[in-house]
Amino acid sequence: MLEPLIVRDATDADVAQIAAIYAREVETGVATFEEAPPSKQDMLGRMTNIKRLGLPYLVAERAGKVLGYAYAGQFHPRVAYRYTLENTVYIHHEARRQGVARALLTALMARAQAIGCRQMVALITHVPGSASEALHAELGFRPVGILKAVGYKFGRWLDVAYMQRPIGAADSQMPDRSALGPI
Repeated sequence: MLEPLIVRDATDADVAQIAAIYAREVETGVATFEEAPPSKQDMLGRMTNIKRLGLPYLVAERAGKVLGYAYAGQFHPRVAYRYTLENTVYIHHEARRQGVARALLTALMARAQAIGCRQMVALITHVPGSASEALHAELGFRPVGILKAVGYKFGRWLDVAYMQRPIGAADSQMPDRSALGPI
């Protein structure tokens, strides 16, 4: 019997597995426009910066193996954007299309709502048959635009799709708590 999938807060002990998942995508995929894998120390610093802002950084694991990770970062550093977060999700190549991304993104949206987020944005490399775009659409994200040929990797130009989803009360009422700064 398959062990259950557990979604939990990422810890420093997860960084090596997180870095390995990301490094493979950097080296072989187009979900990120980085071209050189960051070190484990760089990945730890990135995670620390997200957590320092009080934002969620999650992993999905089964039997002690990290199968994917997700975090919500600032969409933009200007204070007026403090209720809008950008999501990032990466899945181990052997765990794709097994519900890991759905579990992570669902938990991430719940955490974002709990801290007062009102909008979540996804920037997704726009390629035919994108599983990421399909998943985001299934979870209520709507396409809001495509930036044409904004990335160049592996000898080709790449487009980026912007998708957006309201969280919680969205824009139906005034904020009731501070998310990333004063109201």
